[in-house]
Amino acid sequence: MRIRIVDAFTDRPFAGNPAGVVLFDSGEFPGDDRLQRVAAEVNLSETAFAHPLAGTSQDDADWALRWFTPLTEVDMCGHATLATAHVLHTTGVATGTVRLAARCGVLTATAHEDGSITLDFPTAPLTPVALPEGVTEALGAEVLSTYDTGPHIGDLVAELADEKAVRSLAPDIRALGRHSRRGIIATAPAEDPARGYDYVSRCFFPNVGIDEDPVTGSAHTALAPFWSGRLGRDDLTGLQASARTGLVRTRLRGDRTLLTGSAVTVIEGDLLA
Repeated sequence: MRIRIVDAFTDRPFAGNPAGVVLFDSGEFPGDDRLQRVAAEVNLSETAFAHPLAGTSQDDADWALRWFTPLTEVDMCGHATLATAHVLHTTGVATGTVRLAARCGVLTATAHEDGSITLDFPTAPLTPVALPEGVTEALGAEVLSTYDTGPHIGDLVAELADEKAVRSLAPDIRALGRHSRRGIIATAPAEDPARGYDYVSRCFFPNVGIDEDPVTGSAHTALAPFWSGRLGRDDLTGLQASARTGLVRTRLRGDRTLLTGSAVTVIEGDLLA
């Protein structure tokens, strides 16, 4: 089994968010237990598994795609989708736009001449909710507003006062797990948009085994409508202010959000077990 580690939403190694990518030649996946064990062994926030759909009844997609954290399968993952598309294109398996059938529907990934890739994802529905009791204490910061992100993501968006507040977070990870299905997205406007980004975020997902995710594409399907509404522009750039950092360019298109970023393959090898 050939496996690759790809740093996504970055143009340099050892930054962005690393994802495992496994492409199967046959038109089916191994058993769920096998996929979960591989993801646990890789031990990154997500490992993506894909197989071709040529000759199957799924004419609306080219590849089937699934994502696993070390603990569980997830409904949507941006960075591992970007990593998968990067592998498909850099290995010559695919060109142009690739259609990927996943739990959250058919996604597309379009490669550009500069090496970047644009993902077409469903926009997360944002619903204002009352600040849940204990969130302020768990984050260790004042929260201005909170939003539910709907079933595919299952996060709570927490708006903080400024970029400094987001960057300085040192949350109680276990306590955060009581307030959402997956975790918490903390966000604030950029202190200085001249630095090349419009808003910042950090993402904590204790309920799927990820204390802090380095760069989260799926979270930006919620951050894009949130900040587009606040800033009055559909095209924005978000900086995820984790230790590794990464940039996600977002374009809001109604019920779809386009996520653009680059990726770098850093490890390639064979799984022997």
